[in-house]
Amino acid sequence: MSTLKKFRLRPDELPIIEKIAEAAAELSVEAYLVGGFVRDRLLDRNNKKDIDIVCLGSGIDLAEKVAKRLSPKPKVQIYQRFGTAALTWHGIELEFVGARKESYRADSRNPIVENGTLEDDQNRRDFTINTFAVHVASDWQQDVTIIDSFEGMNDLANGIIRTPLDPDITFSDDPLRMLRAIRFATQLHFDIEPKTLASISKNADRLKIISQERISDELQKIMATPKPSIGFKLLLNTGLLKLILPELANLKGVEWRDGIGHKDNFYHTLQVLDNLCATSDNIWLRWAALLHDIAKAKTKRFDSTLGWTFHLHEAVGAKWVPRIFERLKLPLDAKMRYVQKHVELHMRPIVLTKEGISDSAVRRLLFDAGDDIEDLM
Repeated sequence: MSTLKKFRLRPDELPIIEKIAEAAAELSVEAYLVGGFVRDRLLDRNNKKDIDIVCLGSGIDLAEKVAKRLSPKPKVQIYQRFGTAALTWHGIELEFVGARKESYRADSRNPIVENGTLEDDQNRRDFTINTFAVHVASDWQQDVTIIDSFEGMNDLANGIIRTPLDPDITFSDDPLRMLRAIRFATQLHFDIEPKTLASISKNADRLKIISQERISDELQKIMATPKPSIGFKLLLNTGLLKLILPELANLKGVEWRDGIGHKDNFYHTLQVLDNLCATSDNIWLRWAALLHDIAKAKTKRFDSTLGWTFHLHEAVGAKWVPRIFERLKLPLDAKMRYVQKHVELHMRPIVLTKEGISDSAVRRLLFDAGDDIEDLM
């Protein structure tokens, strides 16, 4: 259950909202604060720096009118194809769009856009908790009426991710929303409503029309949460993980032979990742944790004397890191090499716990790890 607060603006947001209200009045259009900005204020999550505004008219005209009222005057970025405009003022990012309805082709997530009503605009949104709208008026009051057409308040209070329309339509139209559902569930510790969750599995193959850059952006947001394992378990159970990172999905499962099993390396990896996240926000060290045993499925062997072995999985995994980063469109610079080094060296500190370790072994590890020794440990 989530604790909802009254909708409140921060003091630094009031001036820009007042300018939006004045500009909307001058253009004789209605403007609304919508989406995640409203949701996060209701959850008392005040970290959001971007505000989405929908108007019953031209979003581009409204953005330009607002910009003229601000000092210093910000540059307005116009996206004519989608009828949207964006500007940044004193660290607050604003995006303006005219209320619209959308239709999609089967081979693209880019919508065919038509002018629409506020109801049309709410219909096109991904989840009920993102459908809220707050009218922007010149006589702005802190206690405002929130337009909630899909009982999003109930879902927000109960911690539920649900699509406003049939999830098969929502996800087929824009498959990126499947990843967004999992990302929100991970960030907010919400549950995905059963019908919505089942639809993700049903439509998983539609993810193939989404660019890798957008997929990896959602992955990075999952990785940045306090407990990324929530998201990766959902990715596995819905079938999305085998499409995005099959090497990680292949770690799932325990094989037995002659009464001897081994740990489930998928869940072990997620436990390592969660443990690290409790102590470090370093996103690339988190990637090292996620990939540290990535080659164990490839190197797994059974020895009648030793049992299950994974010899040189760290070396094989290190060789895989560049190709995984390239496929995921992650940086191939020093960040990738940092991850690769940690994957390659992650077994070495274990040796230091054994009796009879030599000073030269310690020195070799210090030399090989260099400035990253503390991160490796």
